[in-house]
Amino acid sequence: MKKSETSPLRFNSLAEAHQALGLPQPQHPLISLLDAAAHPVQGAATREPHVLSFYKIALKTEAGQVAYGQGHYDFTEGSLLLAAPNQLLGSAHDTGCQSGVVLLVHPDFLLGYPLAKTIKQHGFFSYAANEALHLSDKEKATLVALFANMQEELSSRLDDLSQEVLLAQLDLLLTYAQRFYQRQFLTRRPANRVLLQQIDELLDAYFEAQQPLVQGLPTVHYLAAQVNLTPSYLSDMLRSLTGQNAQQHIHHRLIERAKERLAVTSLSVGEIAYELGFEHAQSFSQLFKAKTNTTPLAFRRSFAPRR
Repeated sequence: MKKSETSPLRFNSLAEAHQALGLPQPQHPLISLLDAAAHPVQGAATREPHVLSFYKIALKTEAGQVAYGQGHYDFTEGSLLLAAPNQLLGSAHDTGCQSGVVLLVHPDFLLGYPLAKTIKQHGFFSYAANEALHLSDKEKATLVALFANMQEELSSRLDDLSQEVLLAQLDLLLTYAQRFYQRQFLTRRPANRVLLQQIDELLDAYFEAQQPLVQGLPTVHYLAAQVNLTPSYLSDMLRSLTGQNAQQHIHHRLIERAKERLAVTSLSVGEIAYELGFEHAQSFSQLFKAKTNTTPLAFRRSFAPRR
């Protein structure tokens, strides 16, 4: 465990985290599974910002406020929070997890296995706490049963196949999380459509105020910050609504804006490209053709009066 006067606590090993949080030593140096009711998280570290050098998957079954980055989230019964290594957790407002299950997995446990690569492809590890997965009773029961199987494996005598079994169970857990997040996006579609309208209005305002001339092309990080979401969650939410991630949606709106300018103004392609935030007209033309299968000039000529 390391900490300077200006930086948060950092736990490089599971043993360090267990000791600082008042927990028994882990059964395995690279993976641990805790029943928070039997071993509630305690200690000063729960009241200070801290960074874990390993993955954390927490099933919350009680209400309580938990910090994540610069914000807080009030968990309701049946929610899952997944955090990747090196994310900031904890604050003086936290009281610790008194009910639920916490799985800690060091990246070294995955080395040499396909999961070491595929786990990084799950966008939900970059979600903030206010974007946690809210579980139905059936979904919660599915995950509780899976955690129980993992605990049984950890509590048994470890053998040559123990790691493979645990990794298979972890992979299944992540697959369920992906499925349940897809369900969450679907059930929240009415609210998300309102958010989509807000995003489009933000992009329209960005172009109308000629912000590209000063700030360049609108970015996913810019949009995410405006609607208080992480870039990963915003992209996955938009994909569930439109089939396009956030970057693709920005490009779609940008091309629509470009078509309008090409059709109703006499500005050159270079001037329109600059107006939209491109440093080089060639980059604009390449994107336009990739999205429309035609060049900006050819698109403009299609609006020319026929003789």
